[in-house]
Amino acid sequence: MKTTIQHKLAAAIIAMLPAALSAQEHIEADIGADIVSGYIWRGQDLGNISIQPSASISYKGIWLSGWGTVGFDKDDTKEFDLTVGYSIKGFSASITDYWFDGGAGYFHYGARNTSHVFEAQIGYDFDFIAVNWYTNFAGNDGLNKKGERAYSSYFSLAAPFKLGGLDWCAEVGATPWATSFYNKSGSDDFGANGFEIANISLAATKTLDIAESYSLPVSAKAIWNPATEGAYFVFGINF
Repeated sequence: MKTTIQHKLAAAIIAMLPAALSAQEHIEADIGADIVSGYIWRGQDLGNISIQPSASISYKGIWLSGWGTVGFDKDDTKEFDLTVGYSIKGFSASITDYWFDGGAGYFHYGARNTSHVFEAQIGYDFDFIAVNWYTNFAGNDGLNKKGERAYSSYFSLAAPFKLGGLDWCAEVGATPWATSFYNKSGSDDFGANGFEIANISLAATKTLDIAESYSLPVSAKAIWNPATEGAYFVFGINF
C-alpha cells in the first residue's frame, strides 16, 4: 500500500490542528494513569496487573488522545493506542490506531505484516444510556469463517446510575458476526462464531478524600463473558 492508513490518519490530524490552534481559544489537555489488577478489554483477558498511562488534548469537540498499557509480567500485552475523534453534544465519532507488541515493529503497515489494528467508532450518549459501534477497517484484523477479513465489530450499551453514594455503570457488549478477533478461549478456538454476548459488566467508582486538596478515584468492576465462560473482578486506581 503506497499511501498507508497511518499516513492518512496523520495527515487528517495535521489538517485539523492549525485551524484549532490559530483561534487561540480555550484548549483543554489532560494526563493521567491507572493501575488495574487485570486488563480486561471487551470481555477479553489481555493481562494481569498493569499500568495504563493516558494523555489527551481537545479543542471545540476535536480531540486527540494517547493510551498505553504495560504489565508487570513480561508476557503481558504491551499496547500503545492513538485516537483522533470529534464529539458534539451526545454524538461522537473516532478512529483509533491500536498497536500491540510481539509482532511486526511499529512502523510496519503492510496488510499482512503489521501489529496495528485500525478501528472506526460511532456512538451517541443519551445521558441515561450510551450506544457505541466499533468496526476494524484495516490492519491486523480477524478473519471470518471463509478466511476473509471479518471487519470485526463490537457494539455496546452502557447505562450509568448512582446508588448508595457510588457512581455505577452497567454495560452489555456483543459481536454481531463471526470473527477470529474476539472471544478466543484458547489457541485452538476460532473465536466469535456469530452474534455473541462478549461482555456483561457492572462497575462502581468512588472518590476517596486523601487530604483537603487531594482525592483518589478507585473502582471495582465485575465482568462476565458468556461466549468464553470467563469471569473477572478488577480493581483500579486512577491518578
